[in-house]
Amino acid sequence: MGESEPKFFIPEAIHGVSTDLFAQVQMIWDLIKAPLIVPMLNAGVVICLVMALMLFFERLYMGIVIVLVKLFWKKPEQRYRYEPIQDDVEVGSSNFPVVLIQIPMFNEKEVYKVSIGAACGLSWPSDRLVIQVLDDSTDLAIKQLVEMECQRWASKGLNITYQIRENRTGYKAGALKEGLKRSYVKHCEYVAIFDADFRPEPDFLRRAIPFLVGNPDIALVQARWRFVNSDECLLTRMQEMSLDYHFTVEQEVGSATHAFFGFNGTAGVWRLAAISEAGGWKDRTTVEDMDLAVRASLRGWKFVYLGDLQAKSELPSTLRAFRFQQHRWSCGPANLFRKMVMEIIRNKRVRFWKKVYVIYSFFFVRKIIAHMVTFFFYCVVLPLTILVPEVHVPIWGAVYIPSIITILNSVGTPRSIHLLFYWILFENVMSLHRTKATLIGLFEAGRVNEWVVTEKLGDSVNNNKKDAAKKTNVKAPKKRSKFFERLNLLELGFAAFLFICGCYDFVHGKHNYFIYLFLQTISFLIVGFGYVGTIV
Repeated sequence: MGESEPKFFIPEAIHGVSTDLFAQVQMIWDLIKAPLIVPMLNAGVVICLVMALMLFFERLYMGIVIVLVKLFWKKPEQRYRYEPIQDDVEVGSSNFPVVLIQIPMFNEKEVYKVSIGAACGLSWPSDRLVIQVLDDSTDLAIKQLVEMECQRWASKGLNITYQIRENRTGYKAGALKEGLKRSYVKHCEYVAIFDADFRPEPDFLRRAIPFLVGNPDIALVQARWRFVNSDECLLTRMQEMSLDYHFTVEQEVGSATHAFFGFNGTAGVWRLAAISEAGGWKDRTTVEDMDLAVRASLRGWKFVYLGDLQAKSELPSTLRAFRFQQHRWSCGPANLFRKMVMEIIRNKRVRFWKKVYVIYSFFFVRKIIAHMVTFFFYCVVLPLTILVPEVHVPIWGAVYIPSIITILNSVGTPRSIHLLFYWILFENVMSLHRTKATLIGLFEAGRVNEWVVTEKLGDSVNNNKKDAAKKTNVKAPKKRSKFFERLNLLELGFAAFLFICGCYDFVHGKHNYFIYLFLQTISFLIVGFGYVGTIV
């Protein structure tokens, strides 16, 4: 019996130590809470409320302007000189300008045929059309397939060339820049750019080019994206809701009020003289398209957005591809803002209010504040105030403002209004990734120039084939082996943090925030385990 006494003594000692440790932690917390934690959290609440108001007024302004544009503004065909280019038997095709089509590619096995086919199917005289396939593929088998497809269309009489480079310097910007150096490009007046998954309608050029021909001060005509796989899964539906607001409101308002918006990198037609005057393509950021648009705008060039001119494309249907895309789309604009803000301020060629619009609305609020306030306020500061009840968040900042912003954001995709609540939760989760990327861009940290090409899986036909293949269980073992690769530890960590805050609010809170916190926890868990792309 004497030998068994130490067995009971050890856990009691451990319990005593743990009790003392907890008491010490509690004492330290009580010492620093009032003089340090509460003032810091109060400051955080004030900063977040200011950012929320900035985003609210920007969304409200955009909402008011888009209503005015739809009701009272003239359509682009009425605001600018627009005369369709007619076929003339007597003069032949000489009244059509020579247009260059650039299709940048990188290992695009699933989509190269449809993009090349769509470009070759454009309703434009073949002797006034030059098609460049800029292939940076590293897979030799894919390069051979793409080259053979180009040769097949060339045998039909199309002026299509297959271009490769020895390296991928500059990524997409480098490929586009290299393509413009070819001698035959000197005869071209305009260039239309389509990413490998884009499929313009046959009349695309006939509807876009007249704006450039009739208005020598217009540099860019941008079309709207439509998505062939928006119904594939919940992830693609969420993306459609975000991008539809961008095209329906942001691009439309920028075009109507300041003749400026960010070039989307594809489904647009540029005047080659404007590209040259703006300094050509630059690879200093991962948003070479936005970079060129801002530089061209600072030289007085105007842009036109055509919401009814559309090109089909594909949304990333895997979380991994979507995260890489969002990193590039969040990091690049922040880094470009850092590089160009003083150049915009010092510019003498554009109006003062256009500078304000570009710096404040286009860059600061939409590209920086929008990400940060969503993450810091609703995923960090608000949950922390539950643990520190001395800090108060007004109900208008916690509920009313975000609700109105959400309603204003939902106008782009009415068909998905029933998914609005989950879209909020999903956007909050992605704000973590976007905020991290934004900070990397602002401070030019390690991944600032990371470029990962967005994976494409082909159109709905290919997706149906893949669904059939999945039913055969051929890929099941491969999926099991990728479980740990799908894990996103940062999201899982925030899920744990929000769950703790939710439990504390459930027991001690007075505002019932635990309902939101538990739902947000589930959303972080879904993304953390990488399952969002599998929910249909």
